[in-house]
Amino acid sequence: MALLSSDERAVIERAGGEPMLEQVLDWSTVNSGSRNLPGLARMAGLLADAFSALPGETILEQPAKVETVDAAGKIVEVEHGQHLHLKVRPNARVQLLLTGHMDTVYGIDHDFQETRWIEDGVLNGPGVADMKGGLAVMLAALKAVEQSHPAKSIGYEVVIDSDEEVGSPSSAALLTRAAKGKRAALTYEPSALPDGTLAGARPGSGNFSFVVRGRSAHAGRNPEEGRNAIVAASELALRLDELKRAGLSVNPARIEGGSPNNVVPDLAILRVNLRPADAESQLIAKTVIADRVRTIAEKRDVQIEVHGGFGRPPKPMTPEANALFNIVAQAGADLGQAIRWGSTGGVCDGNNIAACGVPVVDTMGVRGGKIHSAEEYLIVESLSERSALSALTILRLAGDIA
Repeated sequence: MALLSSDERAVIERAGGEPMLEQVLDWSTVNSGSRNLPGLARMAGLLADAFSALPGETILEQPAKVETVDAAGKIVEVEHGQHLHLKVRPNARVQLLLTGHMDTVYGIDHDFQETRWIEDGVLNGPGVADMKGGLAVMLAALKAVEQSHPAKSIGYEVVIDSDEEVGSPSSAALLTRAAKGKRAALTYEPSALPDGTLAGARPGSGNFSFVVRGRSAHAGRNPEEGRNAIVAASELALRLDELKRAGLSVNPARIEGGSPNNVVPDLAILRVNLRPADAESQLIAKTVIADRVRTIAEKRDVQIEVHGGFGRPPKPMTPEANALFNIVAQAGADLGQAIRWGSTGGVCDGNNIAACGVPVVDTMGVRGGKIHSAEEYLIVESLSERSALSALTILRLAGDIA
């Protein structure tokens, strides 16, 4: 840390002194699965109390209206939790965006509900890495920066949404508004690898529901008068699967619907996820999807309604993104942390932010691993490491300390 100024050292020490582990242990006792609205409300309250230590007004924003297709092929509204939103010094010279999410993938009825120590310094528990540890890191860094002289020239918004794990459908518009005019963004997903490697380029992601409506008939007496929706949906799944190539992954994930064995099924819903590596692949996919839907609808004499779309745009490594990564990497080097990054197949709110033209490093959270499983773990020493990295990066972005 020989290259750090005395002001920088003071900020880093303050960040490391915050009670991050205690917060993670506390927050992880709350089940905040994406569909557990009471749990999300409790988590939002805890976070609002914690982030009230920062200047500015903390607001719990109402989620935007979200619709989906149910198993009966009907359009239904899906409820989501509130999103935490904080603005600090909106007229300051440098404007930043910091984001995270309070939801986890573990529902209220999931077996994984408690924390335990795997070994000294390694904590297992729901959301400890993804991303309640990251939220603690974000808060510690901001509290430390707020006590520094450069703070007066730094403005920022904090958005902690309640639906990232399901694609951020009710918070996407809030993220877009918050990203406007920002110099850079930091998002607190856990590192891409346990060694601290950051995620660079990410593909986009699109979730589609294809509602296939055929015609029922008796399977024995007059099957020729029926139009089998299950067969049409299956053929569509195969034709979409053929789109797989370098730069585009396709996952036909589920077919719902059907009928008793003696009835030609007149309804099926096909659920598909596609991940394009770049904007061109996404455009090609949209065009081909429309063509294959039309072709199979005509061939099978069925109706096919398409719902959904590409909610996460591809996130390429632009020159601006590279410049931001270099700032983070230099901060890491000055802290004795080797910062590397690489492409990943996952997606997150960083995709949405990058699509607004704002450079983002979206794995500023803790080191850990096995997320989205009952083996999820947090490497505890990374709490202080990453809070120091965030605090120093924020100071460097302000340009007052170099």
